[in-house]
Amino acid sequence: MIRIDAIWMSTEPLDMRAGMETVLARVVKVFGAAHPHHAYLFANVRANRMKVLVHDGYGVWLAARRLNRGRFVWGDRGVDVRLPLTAEQLQALVTGLPWQRLGQAGVITVL
Repeated sequence: MIRIDAIWMSTEPLDMRAGMETVLARVVKVFGAAHPHHAYLFANVRANRMKVLVHDGYGVWLAARRLNRGRFVWGDRGVDVRLPLTAEQLQALVTGLPWQRLGQAGVITVL
């Protein structure tokens, strides 16, 4: 399988008609560069479609996912354009769970 060392989410919506070159240009615009072994996630305005661009060190892969019902729990628009995600958070995002509660954000410090 493709090695992914870092996962990045863009909170700016992407037109899902965008192809490989357009998505790659958006990655460079938002993240500065497409780094090897990094995955970059984008959603449409309604957050019911997602595109993922992965640079494997030799070329780029572009995958798409569409939900027939519901929407992905996406990052807040306008707060931060770039959000790092863990592999665990990505799995929760793809299955429709509240990924923001995983990791440090889910730590309970007060009883």
